Amino acid sequence: MKIICIGRNYSEHAKELGNAIPDQPVIFMKPDTAVLKGNDFYIPEFSNDVHYELEVVVKISKGGKYIQKETANKHYEEIGLGIDFTARDLQSDLKSKGLPWELAKGFDGSAVVSSFFKKENYNLESLNFSLLKNKEKVQNGNSKDMIFSIDDIIAFVSQYFTLRVGDLIFTGTPEGVGKVSENDVLEAYLEDEKILDIRIM
Repeated sequence: MKIICIGRNYSEHAKELGNAIPDQPVIFMKPDTAVLKGNDFYIPEFSNDVHYELEVVVKISKGGKYIQKETANKHYEEIGLGIDFTARDLQSDLKSKGLPWELAKGFDGSAVVSSFFKKENYNLESLNFSLLKNKEKVQNGNSKDMIFSIDDIIAFVSQYFTLRVGDLIFTGTPEGVGKVSENDVLEAYLEDEKILDIRIM
């Protein structure tokens, strides 16, 4: 199982980090050891500036290579939410040196995932999702604001990587990312239903 992540897929988030709007998906990956489900998140000792990034996550149900956008929706049946935890201080240092981001993005527990739900229960072209930190809404996104749609992403990624059943795709975060501190509680909502909560340790 691999975790494929899309960066800068919401224009306002790209702007808040001072990044250009991409003309094709920005891809990075996390190892399977990054997955965290149903447990507390522990801030790693190597960072003093870990940020939350709430994202829609797609679980691949049918593998493939060179998938066409027109048939991409046949390759996933379920969606959920995830938090891409990012060691922002480490990422900034790596970026300044022209180095890859994996140390800042792929550490253990950095890919929090919710349960998954049948996609037919939702309008994927206008999917609302939000994140609360200590009961205050900090992120509010809608899939219609994605630069690249889920099907765009699957078609693009599968040109380079064979997709397999169980692979996860984190589809990018909207604006509003921010720092977490010990004892924070994060709650994620898909439409009006809370499907994820996690305590920061």
